[in-house]
This record gives sequence, C-alpha cells and structure tokens, in this order.
Amino acid sequence: MTKILITEFINQNSLDNLKKKFDLKYDEELYKNKLELENIIHDYEGLIVRNKTQVNSDVLKKAKELKFIGRLGVGLDNIDTEYCKNKNIHVQPATGMNAESVAEYVVSSSMSLIKKIPIFHNGTIKGEWPRTSIKSKEINQKFLGLIGFGTIGKKVAEYCSKNGLKILAYDPYIKEIINEKIYAKLSSLNEIYEKSDIISIHLPLTNETKNIINKSSFLQMKNKPIIINTSRGGIINESDLIDAYYENIISGFALDVFENEPIESEFYSKIKPGMNCILTPHISGVTTESNIRVSDFIVKKITNFFN
Repeated sequence: MTKILITEFINQNSLDNLKKKFDLKYDEELYKNKLELENIIHDYEGLIVRNKTQVNSDVLKKAKELKFIGRLGVGLDNIDTEYCKNKNIHVQPATGMNAESVAEYVVSSSMSLIKKIPIFHNGTIKGEWPRTSIKSKEINQKFLGLIGFGTIGKKVAEYCSKNGLKILAYDPYIKEIINEKIYAKLSSLNEIYEKSDIISIHLPLTNETKNIINKSSFLQMKNKPIIINTSRGGIINESDLIDAYYENIISGFALDVFENEPIESEFYSKIKPGMNCILTPHISGVTTESNIRVSDFIVKKITNFFN
C-alpha cells in the first residue's frame, strides 16, 4: 500500500478518507522537527504539507521514493519546486480553494480600516467618546488597486466590485480581463499607487517580488491608501510600511502575513494602541469551510495520482 506522510493539520473527514486508501502517518506537529522529517521521509511516496513544513533540498535528497507533494494551500515558497521538477516529483497546490475566504478578509479589512474601526474601538474601550474627533469614509466608489491578479486576485475583484469599489489590477502576465463578473481595469503599478484608496497584495514571494512594496512605492501613493497583504510576508518591506504610516503617507494597514512568522518583537514593538491597523496570524485563507475544500481537493488529487 502506498505510504503517505502528513505533517500539518488537515480536515478530519478528509483524513479518514485517506486512511481507507493509503498507509498513512499523520502528525500535525511534525513540521517543527526537521531532523525527524529528514530521518523518516525516505519511506514515503506521498507528502502533504501546509506552509510551515520546509520541503527543501535537505529533505528532498533523502526522499528517494517521493513522487507527490500536496500543498494544503496555495503558496509554494516553502517547497523547492525546482528540485522537484528535476526529480519528477509532482507538486500540487490547492489553487482557488481558499479564494472565497481571502476575498472576505480583504473586504472586511477594507471596510474596517476605511471606517477607522480600530481607532474608534481603542478610544471607546478607554472611556473616550471619539464620535466627532475622528473622520471616517465610505467604501463605495473608492479605488481598489490589486497587485497580482491570479485566482485570488480575481475573486477579490469580484467581491469588491459588488460593494461599489472601482478595481485597478496589475499583473504582468495578464493581457486582458475576460470575465463578466469582474469589472476591473488593467493598470500599471504607477497608476495603482497614484489612484488607489486601498491596495491589496496578491503575489507569490519570489526574488522578483521580495520587498517590491518599499519606501519608493509608498512615496508614489497619492491618496493615503490602506494597505492589505494576505499573500506572503517579505513582499512588503515592513519597516518602510511602519514609517509610511507614521509619516501619514498611508492611512492604515492589514497584515495577515509577515516576514517572520510568528512575528518578532522588532516588528510588533512598533505597533501602538490607537493605530489604524489589523494584524492576524496568517488566517485569511483558513476557515472551517476553506479547510474542508482545501483538504478534500488535495485528497482527490493524491488519490487520482496514485490510482
């Protein structure tokens, strides 16, 4: 029977279905033990991970039987995909399965920050009543700039256009938008920086995208936009982001991903009560519903692959 290793959490029903078809080892904490993973990986033909398991060359060199890696999510920056390609190891992300969840996160964060809910909340729980001292806005007819227009970027555009936002989209790999559900204009980065009231990042982390949003980018932003990142930490230079907020270049930010996860004191020590910001622990794509979709999708793919 084909042996499958799972190193991070997966939906229970999906796990039960896998157990009927494969010789399975499931340890949702195994990602923490690099040496154990390296010591046992040689026994397995299939591997299922999320984003914390580092499937690098040290692991892959010892994975002599490995033929399939299932990623319970979308980003592949924790997997050495080039090595896998050279060794004919199939890498399968759960493309699109968490797009609904991420889109909801972007919409809810946009609404919260443009209305300055974090600032109102902080003042109110201290016994203040900042009803007239803080000015908020409506989301309707504001410009949303999407940097990256893949599966998730398109779903965000679909959700946000229904809420009255005007969509600008940047993606060098897309030449035209053919989707009647999406009302968006393909734009340059410069146009997004100049016109957007909200900017949402939907890029993979690569050598080309690392720190692509930096001090130079912020200085081009004309409307004091809100910045939202649900893709990968490291795409936004976090130090430059904080400086832009304190210099009143941007009006708020929501970060669900960070250069270092969990976040370190060097970053969170700069976050003060009363800031118009939302910080969450990489959960924008993780809901009860999306976990079911993601898990079922990978179970189906690995089952089809080995059958």
